[in-house]
Amino acid sequence: MITVIIPTLESERSLVQTLAPLVSGATAGLITEVIVADAGSCDATAEVADLAGCTYRVSDAPSGARLKDAAAAARTPWFLFLRPGTVPEPGWIEAAEAFMAGRETSECAAAFQRRPDEIERPGLIAFFGTLKVALVGTPIGPDQGLLIARRFYDRLGGHPASAEGEAALLSRLGRRRIALLAAAARPPRPHT
Repeated sequence: MITVIIPTLESERSLVQTLAPLVSGATAGLITEVIVADAGSCDATAEVADLAGCTYRVSDAPSGARLKDAAAAARTPWFLFLRPGTVPEPGWIEAAEAFMAGRETSECAAAFQRRPDEIERPGLIAFFGTLKVALVGTPIGPDQGLLIARRFYDRLGGHPASAEGEAALLSRLGRRRIALLAAAARPPRPHT
């Protein structure tokens, strides 16, 4: 039902973190395939993908072009784009199934909610952040993943073939056409 597509570059450790919670989705029959769209990593990203049974595609093209190419190769009616290091939390399978039910032709996509501890801000910043969310909705970023029907993705023209392809697709979608799943995901941790 879903092809998970992950753009990588030197992502061996963060890829493991992302793949681990996807196992339950595969055993539940929700995830049919995982495609790792790599930019030519020199670390063990390819080995991690191979051990996990992922399809591994390598290209030096910008991330948007790699994501679009991976989507074209996918065999399912739904895509879940995840950045390496994004970790869907418990309940994500049920949330994804609930969102997808009867929506293969709809013009709506979904993203994981941000965890409350990821968006807390001190003092005045918190006040203005809360006000902004109340007025215009929660901002959606590429680190929240994107669950989208193939038909809608194709109708949008897929990811633009640029390094900023993920953000450009989200911008093209607009906040009103992106629902929040009833599940959160931990975003990638900065490299230390």
